[in-house]
Amino acid sequence: MKKYITLMLVFTAMLAQAQSKTLKAGEAAPDFKLKNVDNKEISFESYPKAKGFIVVFTCNTCPYAKAYEQRIIDLDKKFKPEGYPVIAINPNDPEASKADTFDKMQDLAKEKKYGFPYLFDQGQVVTDQYGAKHTPHLFVVSKTAKGTVVEYTGAIDNDPEGTKTEKTKYVEEVIASLKKNQKPAVTETKEIGCTVKRKAKA
Repeated sequence: MKKYITLMLVFTAMLAQAQSKTLKAGEAAPDFKLKNVDNKEISFESYPKAKGFIVVFTCNTCPYAKAYEQRIIDLDKKFKPEGYPVIAINPNDPEASKADTFDKMQDLAKEKKYGFPYLFDQGQVVTDQYGAKHTPHLFVVSKTAKGTVVEYTGAIDNDPEGTKTEKTKYVEEVIASLKKNQKPAVTETKEIGCTVKRKAKA
């Protein structure tokens, strides 16, 4: 019995590790159905005319997420009309981060007048599927004949502090390439932000 329990613990640890591996360019982007701050469920299928998506794991609390907040809003305003809407997902467990509860998410979305969905990832299922590690952590996804595919993962740009006059806008460059039916020159960068908050295991 003791041996069985040990094997199960090892298997569970391996499964958790596999789930937390960050998706790479070329890999399938899992669809999801999560509750938005307006209490409606959102998935990729909610956007039948979209060419792709800017999926960003962000939150209420992280200073880096706050620094990127306006840039995320601007990305949606610029690229939603071109077929690449932003879908924001809060990856933090509300038990581990009290200011990331669904109610607080609703307050923030209303205060900042989000024009994009801000989704609650109950149980961090989607967070683990994508392997999001920090806030913000961004995935550019495209629709293809084979389904939704990751085209880029990492940071929005190379200016987490928001102080550079000249910056490399990774996401904008990726979408510019996709619009030309070209593969992006850069498909992965290092995301910079706070680690995803998880409740302590019993």
